[in-house]
Amino acid sequence: MTPLFVSSATAVSAIGVGRAAMLEALRARRSGLRPCDFGGLAHGFIGRVDGVEDHALPPAFAAFDCRNNRLADIAVRADGFDAAVARARSRYGAGRIAVVVGTSTSGILSSEDAYRARDPATGALPASHDIARTHDMFSLARYVRAALGLKGPALSVSAACASSAKAFVDARQLIAAGVCDAAVVGGADSLCRLTLSGFAALELIAPGPTRPCDAARDGISIGEAAGFALLEREGDGIALLGCGESSDGHHMSAPHPEGLGAIAAMRAALRAAGLEPGAIDYVNLHGTGTPANDATEDRAVSEVFGAAVPCSSTKGWTGHTLGASGILEAVIAMLCLEHGLLPGCLGVGTLDPGFRAQVLTANRAAAPRRVMSNAFGFGGINCSLILGEPA
Repeated sequence: MTPLFVSSATAVSAIGVGRAAMLEALRARRSGLRPCDFGGLAHGFIGRVDGVEDHALPPAFAAFDCRNNRLADIAVRADGFDAAVARARSRYGAGRIAVVVGTSTSGILSSEDAYRARDPATGALPASHDIARTHDMFSLARYVRAALGLKGPALSVSAACASSAKAFVDARQLIAAGVCDAAVVGGADSLCRLTLSGFAALELIAPGPTRPCDAARDGISIGEAAGFALLEREGDGIALLGCGESSDGHHMSAPHPEGLGAIAAMRAALRAAGLEPGAIDYVNLHGTGTPANDATEDRAVSEVFGAAVPCSSTKGWTGHTLGASGILEAVIAMLCLEHGLLPGCLGVGTLDPGFRAQVLTANRAAAPRRVMSNAFGFGGINCSLILGEPA
């Protein structure tokens, strides 16, 4: 595929607002996880973004107000991202820039709160509850397009934890087809009672901070995040070199035990980029911290790369941000490329002795040129992105 250049990128997560804050936390190996203090629940640890409750959307967009859109708004205002989009808008026109974003739960917290405030006699939700602009899956795409003054195609991708990684794939197709000249890609997922209680019911929540790749790993920590990248045909520096996706459909929630879907997605990304496995310098694992996920991904990565390529999960810093994990970890991959940092897994006391891939448990200084970032979701949905320097 023809590379698409990332002319601007930003993210917000539990380890900070913007790239500089996130880089500092990665270097200091400072996790953003803390005991759950959200929604009256106490399920393990969470990656909560401070200040969301006090953030106000611009008055013109008050009808979109919900936690998810607030997170997205914080992100588009960070790292000069909105200014970069404004410059692109002046070059191409507002109608020639697409918005493709991923989310798994959108603003469902607003409906949870509305349900709690329903009329006790009739069960009617408050009249002020605007489902279309908050809870609806298209809310995020509508808000981002409006907030950035864009009028091009807009698309919401909801493919579980691969959502905002698959946004890159769909945006690339829109640009390649000539539907648009550039695209804002990314996504947002925010904390809500549904995910915290749902994953607890599945017995997937770790009692302490998640420990991806540890021999005694015992579950995930739910986080929240938002992030965006601006893709353009021309530019310099970091580019989207390849992307691959697959759907193995093995099980509603469990990965294929041999990692066949993950293998297919990684190999498809390599083919799209025209690269051999040895050209990849680091793999950011999906690495959720559950026994099955991490073991399966290790099998898949070692099948594709052997033990030659260092890899790690960064969810020990941020928690599993679900539909936002693809964009968040793509931005982390960009930080690795820009600053020569390979972040080793946090919280690992003993690396799983059955692992065959080269899993890092301490930070390593390096000079990576190309990195792969994996995002795998429920239902066997798999997506791998390759970012780096064009050949």
